[in-house]
Amino acid sequence: MRTLSTLIFAGLLFFVGCSSPDYDVIISGGTMYDGSGNDPWLADVGIRGDSIAFIGDLSESSATQTVDATGLAVTPGFINMLSWATGNLVKDGRSLGDISQGVTLEVFGEGWSEGPLSEAMKKEGTFEVDAPTWTTLREYLDTLEKGGISTNVASFVGATTVRIHEVGYDDRPPTADELDRMKALVRQAMEEGAMGLGSSLIYAPAFYANTEELIELAKVVAEYDGMYISHMRSEGNRLLEALEELITISREAGVRAEVYHLKAGGESNWPKMDQAIARVEQARSEGQEITADMYTYIAGATGLDAHMPPWVQEGGFAEWRARLMDPEIRAKVLVEMRTPTNEWENLGLGAGPEGVMVVGFEQDSLRYLIGKTLAELAIERGTTPEDVAIDLVISDSTRVGTVYFLMSEENVKKQIALPWVSFSSDAESMAPEGENLKNNPHPRAYGTFSRLLAKYVRDDRVISLQEAIRKLTALPADNLKLSRRGRLQVGHYADIAIFDPATIQDHATFQEPHQLSTGMSHVFVNGVQVFKDGVHTGAFPGRAVLRGEN
Repeated sequence: MRTLSTLIFAGLLFFVGCSSPDYDVIISGGTMYDGSGNDPWLADVGIRGDSIAFIGDLSESSATQTVDATGLAVTPGFINMLSWATGNLVKDGRSLGDISQGVTLEVFGEGWSEGPLSEAMKKEGTFEVDAPTWTTLREYLDTLEKGGISTNVASFVGATTVRIHEVGYDDRPPTADELDRMKALVRQAMEEGAMGLGSSLIYAPAFYANTEELIELAKVVAEYDGMYISHMRSEGNRLLEALEELITISREAGVRAEVYHLKAGGESNWPKMDQAIARVEQARSEGQEITADMYTYIAGATGLDAHMPPWVQEGGFAEWRARLMDPEIRAKVLVEMRTPTNEWENLGLGAGPEGVMVVGFEQDSLRYLIGKTLAELAIERGTTPEDVAIDLVISDSTRVGTVYFLMSEENVKKQIALPWVSFSSDAESMAPEGENLKNNPHPRAYGTFSRLLAKYVRDDRVISLQEAIRKLTALPADNLKLSRRGRLQVGHYADIAIFDPATIQDHATFQEPHQLSTGMSHVFVNGVQVFKDGVHTGAFPGRAVLRGEN
């Protein structure tokens, strides 16, 4: 019969022999780009649960899973400062277009947000999602998380959304009571974790908001140390005046501010970029926190509404379409579409008919037109480009997805080099399959971030790789006040991208946009691998990231 001491000793041996691994995951031998912009170094990364537990030499340590990153860059996951995946993620949580580029956090809210919604808004559908089952912005983010998403998500509350909630689509200022209710909606969203207030001022009904209204809403955001972020009232003829409005809102409300997708649209406006940069840097030198984001292309994408005056769009789409069918109103709209003005942002006039490409229709019967310009369609139909635009909106009963070629490559490179500029896709995140193939998105939906790393870092050497990683990670995380994301640092969430700088490449083009980027080897979100050897793993560890997360 064995003694008690013998049994205890045997138990200890068994316990030691069956001890658990030191880490859940070890990423070994990679070249660390930690997000600081400093030079990289060789090290291993140990992950426990959802966080980074160790960075250094782990050659003597064990793990449940080991990823060999020899010869690869290991970086924090990228932050997409403007994603339009709000609708896509409800249907397909993989976010394949972004995940395949290393994006681990998608930020929504350019004017429109998926909450707060009134019952009327829920019945008519929002900008991106029909028949929503949620009411508040937080409920929308929770819906994504519960449904399963591969990326993390965050959102600004939309100034357009709260305006529609209280004022509708009317071209008028809110009453005092309506403004108070709008401010209460912003406050509710901030309490729920919104990053701040987002506006998109070239579009109706956002266009109808004046500066004072925006300042009042931004003051609420300032109480929560949030950000005001804006698609400014002009990115072309009145770029400098629009920038001054943003700086004024920032100063008067006491809130930091960011310019959505910085650009100077239209060749006659390209020289204004130097003045815009100088004005931002002056404001920064005076203590204002002004930043910007951008995408890495010379064309933007929106709808044909950006080629028509805001007054004709008052009341919502149905009234807009009905007005276009009135011969007298149509004649007036045609004149305004062809006439230079500083009263509203006419992207079609800035790009010219040869630079306006239609890429998205609701009606199957019109999809054969995808990829053609207004100039080409006008010749085919024996009419004018402006008439074509109006006819397409009427025929498709939508704003019609449109690409506008507006920017200069020189300015794109100049902006990329600015230390206060981060990056955004301003696009959906989708898979190149199924219903997605019916229309052509802007190639930025598949290539914004890999294009930065391939063309502008590796090929054109506009900035170094370590600076590019800083601008994709730590810079936007700091701007959003996220204390545990954006860096390879012990205690931070394990959002990690692993790729080969020599082979990462975008493939999407304006003619054939549905092509995933390549060269991204592995992606982890909250410590879980969602991308392995260039293939999605089917994991959905993404979370709603809320303001003040720690």
